[in-house]
Amino acid sequence: MALLEVEQISRYFDGVRAVDGVSLAVNEGEFLSIIGPNGAGKTTLFNLITGTDQPTQGAIRFDGRSLVGLRPDQFAGRGIARTFQHGRVFGNLSVLDNVLVGAHTRRKASRPRNLALELAGALVRSREARAEEAQLQAEAEAIIARFGERLTPRLHEAASSLSYANRRRLELARALALHPRLLLLDEPTAGMNLTETAEMLEFIRQLKAQGLTILLIEHKLPLVMALSDRVMVMDNGEKIAEGAPEAIRNNPRVIEAYLGQKQPRPEQTVEATDGSAVAG
Repeated sequence: MALLEVEQISRYFDGVRAVDGVSLAVNEGEFLSIIGPNGAGKTTLFNLITGTDQPTQGAIRFDGRSLVGLRPDQFAGRGIARTFQHGRVFGNLSVLDNVLVGAHTRRKASRPRNLALELAGALVRSREARAEEAQLQAEAEAIIARFGERLTPRLHEAASSLSYANRRRLELARALALHPRLLLLDEPTAGMNLTETAEMLEFIRQLKAQGLTILLIEHKLPLVMALSDRVMVMDNGEKIAEGAPEAIRNNPRVIEAYLGQKQPRPEQTVEATDGSAVAG
């Protein structure tokens, strides 16, 4: 049984079919990329899979259980985390506190079981709660450390002071604090230069090597080809192709939808640490 199953999912907005009868399945540990031109419905599909929007029709199951009708925090509680196309961080919180927000569904000791405990907890934090907070902070600091000098020296700085690329890194760190079973990345290298793109490629490659199940939306096709086990292509809300990266690269329908009649322009490339090229 696939970890994520989407069956004939659709989302209509006043007659506009943003997603129209899309089905997909993702196995545990698999890396699936979703590509397509702007307006193809990719982010809307992510919104449906993460609960920030609800389908007009269709089914979504995670680990065999239906997700339709659940709130976004309930999706997160099942182990589904995401980043957004336009990065979202809490600008007034520190880098550390932003990452700790990502762990909120994992808190146990701080969840009151009844009103009496809630009132008591407002006065005195239990030893269990303090121990849990210390553990979560240590985990958050360890996640931040994975980004090296990009984030570690800024641990206690406000997120609003970060560069654009570092905000994207922070958003990913926050998603990892959930300890996700499924991670959805919506254009994680958007707005990044060649060096930053290569760094993000290597970081995502490490996540894949750890066995994390990942769904990726990305316009930089060399990055998609370097990371993906399978690629799904959307156009006008529909799935038009799905398969191995090389098969997708040479699919005439994909070329027509993605490139139109124009020839692809020569792209700048940068070498990742393994020697592979990433488009700029």
